[in-house]
Amino acid sequence: MTGRMLIAGIGNIFLGDDGFGPEVAKRLATVGLPGWVRVADYGISGVHLAYDMADGYDTTILVDATARGGAPGTVYLIEPERDAAAADVRLFDAHGMQPDVVLGLAGMLGAEPGRVLVVGCEPASIEHGIGLSPPVEAAVDEAVRIVTGIVRDAGGAGSQPGERTGSQPNERTGRATDTATER
Repeated sequence: MTGRMLIAGIGNIFLGDDGFGPEVAKRLATVGLPGWVRVADYGISGVHLAYDMADGYDTTILVDATARGGAPGTVYLIEPERDAAAADVRLFDAHGMQPDVVLGLAGMLGAEPGRVLVVGCEPASIEHGIGLSPPVEAAVDEAVRIVTGIVRDAGGAGSQPGERTGSQPNERTGRATDTATER
């Protein structure tokens, strides 16, 4: 199938800002995305995510807390490099299902996940506790805006899934490895 997109919220809601991905997925479920887009909260179930990726999506967007050294609440758009070595001993650690490990497992399953993007947010705290810190909570709307922009760009104005409108890739959502929005 072509034109299918998976948006996966990843994270543990019991570890403060690690609940960023599930919160973004929750908000995205209310914005009226096209039928060819699937939004799901995977929590810490990376194995389930890897199996779903094997169903054949053109694009997968992983939304997760992502520590890169920026200010808490900084939103990143990352297109990770594919590395078969990512599937290491952390593979079956339910608390170690970072995007690189999920991609490694998907590869082991023979999946070709298509284009993979990570919309990440710099956490302030991943200590035990429920709820996002104020800067990460404020970043949820920015992440929703970025994801809906990617969906809009993928669908084009009036196009069907899999159809391209001839426009060039958006520089904001292109092969950026360091795109950041300060909050």
